[in-house]
Amino acid sequence: MPQLPAPAYPAEVRARLEADAKEVIARYPDSRSALLPLLHLVQSEEGYVSRTGMAFCAELLGLTTAEVTAVATFYTMYRRRPSGDYQVGVCTNTLCAVMGGDAIFDRLKEHLGVGNDGADMTTEDGKVTLEHIECNAACDFAPVVMVNWEFFDNQTPESAMRLVDDLIAGRTVEPTRGAPLCSYKETSRILAGFPDERPGAVEASGGAGPASLIGLRLARGEEPHPRVVAPRGESGHADAPQDPEHPSGPTGEEGE
Repeated sequence: MPQLPAPAYPAEVRARLEADAKEVIARYPDSRSALLPLLHLVQSEEGYVSRTGMAFCAELLGLTTAEVTAVATFYTMYRRRPSGDYQVGVCTNTLCAVMGGDAIFDRLKEHLGVGNDGADMTTEDGKVTLEHIECNAACDFAPVVMVNWEFFDNQTPESAMRLVDDLIAGRTVEPTRGAPLCSYKETSRILAGFPDERPGAVEASGGAGPASLIGLRLARGEEPHPRVVAPRGESGHADAPQDPEHPSGPTGEEGE
């Protein structure tokens, strides 16, 4: 059935958002280029991109609501329904899944009593929303969990359960790397392009972790290059025991 027009923001909310939106739009030579940060801006107001938020973006940018909806539904960083204060994303793409991401996701679903989709993804207290993510772009720290887009590396089902328990209890939680945690609404405002004004937060962001940089160090000759596989035609270490059925390599552990 056709939906009624989206309700308008209250006047004071509209005025505040419009002032912020004009600041964002002024950064771009073409106003429609501001759509992505504007969607983060309206998400910072309600915790998700509502129909009201999409209508607001469309009006300010001279777009149709269909054009805005097409973008908001394409990018997974935009929530389409109310969600928790902490968005807990478990990477279940190939490497993280093999390293334990699937087990982490299944354990958290059971532990939090949430489902895979819709409103069931959020705990009853509104604290945590659980979702699986296709890739967190941190394969060298697999399996990885993200909370409001901050990294928690090398997780296990047990450590992930402690993490969500701490979030629900309001205890301080420190990411493995990156800035301190803030609420999902606050994160959305930062992603809209507004400064993170928390003392020390920007400095704490840091750079890539050591596992990400090992290839660069090897390329610079800063560390010895270990030989993992014997060159073709060689049988590996001279003193390694040989397997008659597999004469091309030793029977010891890979990398020895």
